[in-house]
Amino acid sequence: MMTHLKNVAGQVNLPLNDPKRAYNTRLAQEVGKWAGAHGKGDEFHNAVFSAYFVDSKNISDPLILIDLAESVGLSKDDARKVIANRTSKEAVDQDWSRSREVFISSVPTFLINEQRLVGAQSYEVLKQFMINNKVEKKPV
Repeated sequence: MMTHLKNVAGQVNLPLNDPKRAYNTRLAQEVGKWAGAHGKGDEFHNAVFSAYFVDSKNISDPLILIDLAESVGLSKDDARKVIANRTSKEAVDQDWSRSREVFISSVPTFLINEQRLVGAQSYEVLKQFMINNKVEKKPV
């Protein structure tokens, strides 16, 4: 998997280290859910991705997650409360339940019209997947 991911990253000049350790990402998911509710979901997920895959940081460490939240413009104090009180736990539980319902067991998984594409994919592969599943560009 890492070989494929490194190849895809190399095609778009994205820096990518080979993490030496996998971490439990549950708290990162909960903080990410909270960040998304505050309009910073993509920024937070990108920061977590970079922290793990580029900087080899422990993304299960609450202090790192709090710093990452602050780095995308979220309140450090609020992030600390989200972690301490587990305020996004139920929402993430619901996401996990939904993923089991539709038989998603790895990330990323792209699901369109009950068809799935698993793993990091190139733009061309994703584009073809969308075309094959008749996803049309909506007018702006």
